Amino acid sequence: MEVLRFILQKEFRQIFRDKIILAMMFVMPTVQLIIMPFAANFEVKNINIAYVDNDHSSYSRTLINKIASSGYFKIVGSPLSYKVGLEMIEKGDADLVLEIPAGFERNLVREGTQQVNIAVDAINGTKSSLGGAYLTSVITDFNGGLDVNIKAAKTGISEQVATVKIANSNWYNPKAEYKYYMVPGILVLLLTMIGGFITALNIVKEKEIGTIEQINVTPIKKWQFILGKLIPFWIVGMIVFTVGMIVMYIVYGIFPQGSLLLLYLFAAVYLIALLGLGLFISTLADTQLQAMFIAYFFMMVFMLMSGFFTSTDSMPAWARAISQCTPVTHFISVVRLIVLKGSGFQEVKKELVYLIGFALLLNGLAIYNYRKTV
Repeated sequence: MEVLRFILQKEFRQIFRDKIILAMMFVMPTVQLIIMPFAANFEVKNINIAYVDNDHSSYSRTLINKIASSGYFKIVGSPLSYKVGLEMIEKGDADLVLEIPAGFERNLVREGTQQVNIAVDAINGTKSSLGGAYLTSVITDFNGGLDVNIKAAKTGISEQVATVKIANSNWYNPKAEYKYYMVPGILVLLLTMIGGFITALNIVKEKEIGTIEQINVTPIKKWQFILGKLIPFWIVGMIVFTVGMIVMYIVYGIFPQGSLLLLYLFAAVYLIALLGLGLFISTLADTQLQAMFIAYFFMMVFMLMSGFFTSTDSMPAWARAISQCTPVTHFISVVRLIVLKGSGFQEVKKELVYLIGFALLLNGLAIYNYRKTV
């Protein structure tokens, strides 16, 4: 244990001696956690819409005013023809074009039905589908509030139809604000990137400057060497996680609904698994450039397959299988469950087993692959 103590002293001195590394580990995640949730927001607002009003009636003006006041759309023009409207989409000036045909009001009053034409820019699939759905919802609401429909219902002219009223409530996120979903995930990803990249460069740096040869001739065991490399960054990682939790509360007002102790237990195990991966990469690579490329490959896979951007349930079966083989997927799920839903140990104990398994496997590989010549 005396040898392990000396390695820990050396590692802590190296960490605090390098001011850039310190800034990377503490300042960068804090700034990114403050800024990124505002940018990584999948709520669709300010959708640019152009309308072609071929009717110029009171009903068409009411519909346009209702769209403008919905809070989701920004009217960017009223072209004279549908062709000009499509040209606005091609130039990127509009996301949707609504064409109101001639006779719009007359047909609604006399015949009780009228079609409108909606053209949607579908390059951005999420924006197009949500934008189209919002516009359809606004038109449906407009249709229900028409004078002709209200009067018909009161006088009994229209056929009696059974209606179902739906009352809904949002659990765990009452205002349905996207930041509550994004912030815990961003915290996990920042912790992943900082922990994964820095440890991946650690042993490689020793190889490049030649100090690894001095360590190899000492009687230190391989597991002691890997543990000495892991513990300092584990402590730093837990501090970064704590700073992130403070930022999450102060800036966004998000405080875990579940147990803080349980959350820190998962963070501790996850960091051991993540640092084990970084150290394993470090034992594989011969240069820092190699280590960076290998770590970057894994980080990209983790980010895209973790369920941070898209739900894992919507992935094909093979992608879900890959997703379950990454520790990030399980930790993001746990953080969201504990922070937002207040889940207890019984609900997340399976995820803890997964993370412990990842920690044992990755650190075991790091110890096994570390080549000690003496």
